[in-house]
Amino acid sequence: MACSYRGIIWRIGVIALGALFFIGGVYLFANWIDMFTRMRGKEMALSPKSPAYEGWKVSPLPLNFDVYLFNWTNPEDFYVGSGKKPRFEELGPYRFRENPDKVDIVWHEQNNSVSYRKYAAFYFDEANSKGKLTDRVTSVNTVSHGAALQASNGSFFQKSILRNVLKMYHEDISITKTANEWIFAGYSDPLVTMGSFVSKFAHDIVVPFDRVGWLYTRNDSSTYDGHFNIYTGLDDLRKMGQIHEWNHKNHTGIYEGECGRVRGSMGEFFPPNLTPKDTVEIFLQNLCRAVPLDYVQTVKVHGITAYKYAATERALDNGTLFPEMKCFCVNGKCEKSGVMNLGPCQYNSPTYTSFPHFYKADPSYLEAIEGLSPDPAKHEFYMTLEPNGGVPMDVGGGFQANYLMSPIKGFPPYHNIPRTFIPLMWAEERVRVTPEIASQIALVPLIVTLGQVVTGIMFAIGVLLMCWYPTKYMSQLCRDPKSKNALLNPIVNSTTRSIALTPLRKPQKEVVSLLGFNQGPGGGEMVLQNEDSLKENLLPPPPTTESATAPDVINR
Repeated sequence: MACSYRGIIWRIGVIALGALFFIGGVYLFANWIDMFTRMRGKEMALSPKSPAYEGWKVSPLPLNFDVYLFNWTNPEDFYVGSGKKPRFEELGPYRFRENPDKVDIVWHEQNNSVSYRKYAAFYFDEANSKGKLTDRVTSVNTVSHGAALQASNGSFFQKSILRNVLKMYHEDISITKTANEWIFAGYSDPLVTMGSFVSKFAHDIVVPFDRVGWLYTRNDSSTYDGHFNIYTGLDDLRKMGQIHEWNHKNHTGIYEGECGRVRGSMGEFFPPNLTPKDTVEIFLQNLCRAVPLDYVQTVKVHGITAYKYAATERALDNGTLFPEMKCFCVNGKCEKSGVMNLGPCQYNSPTYTSFPHFYKADPSYLEAIEGLSPDPAKHEFYMTLEPNGGVPMDVGGGFQANYLMSPIKGFPPYHNIPRTFIPLMWAEERVRVTPEIASQIALVPLIVTLGQVVTGIMFAIGVLLMCWYPTKYMSQLCRDPKSKNALLNPIVNSTTRSIALTPLRKPQKEVVSLLGFNQGPGGGEMVLQNEDSLKENLLPPPPTTESATAPDVINR
């Protein structure tokens, strides 16, 4: 008896252990990724002592900054009725090695954030460039056109003065300078010098720089990009690297509503546990906005599975294709999809951005000029991320600066020109992790996979332990008829007794007779005549020697 009790207790214990493994496996399967993310967050959250700090402060990868300039080859034909389109020749890349750093770092424990400025120094890499900084490049005379555009809304006196100044300095539609002057060095312009002097007395005239250049003052500067405040991820790893404020504001005030909200990643960290249904955003201070990147495909980078997110037509739309992007229109004026007005972000100049060579833009932009040819392999803006950790593995692409040349009545030579978007330049950065760094990144998906494997094993063990004894018992029952009869006997006995107590009607006589019942004297209750005969009718007879040898008799 004691052994029987011990056996029962042992079986119950095994089943209980199986149930524990089963429940644990189900729980871990549903929560393992979140649990691992929380554990990883405590280790990886940005702080002066965290493993991610040094790589965040100074990039461990070599950074190349490539600049392409558009040389305008036929500016003399740019007038209404010429019958010729503006033609451009792409020059470059002019490659610069970028040495970035983060300075003026301040930690804020009250909201788990950190403030800083971005410092960058650029050094020309002539060996890997396709051109020299002394190359002569012809482009739009943005200074004289911009001055005429501003004066067109001024008084008669202001218009007269500017017309005479343009004539005195022989200002033309285009201007030719060296590549170095166009990029970082800048060049002196008499209109800028004069405007700086006048701005001291006329507060409505703003001249932000003393020289002209597309990237003038960016080199060797920590103030060019502004002041940033991002989350460290200490309270939530999904917020790590997400911008909180730019120039001490959480809304730029440049674009209305949601379009002006400061949000997105600064490019170093992205939310973990990404899926193909997610959209990631990156904040680009040069555009004064966040740019959405949509999932396009799954790729392999050094053997690691990664998701490629790219800027699609939605990124630079202004409501033409996607109504929610209409807030990027300026003063109610919306250009066709593919270019975005940077005027409010660039001192109200008629500057617009697009993808290089008007990639993914409305065809009308390309049809108005010659020499540009969009190519997805060269001009797509994308970020390839390891989805479990949200770590960038391959980044590429850039944006193009364009100038809107529009006719200005009463200001030769701009009074007789067609309204055209003129490409100025475009720049890009391409970064790909090394195999050594990729092997470190691979630890995150490996741990996630191992956790899921362990979860599956726990689930399988739980099912096996819970089903072992019931399965074993049923298997023995099927192989042993005596055990089967022993199991059915109580059922039969209870069935016969319940039948004996149940009043029967006349139509059931034959059934009652078959079951071995007879009606009592005087038509009373039914009486079971022979309980053993009922068992014989309900249960099959055990095998006998004669029945076992019957086939042999027949064969003979």
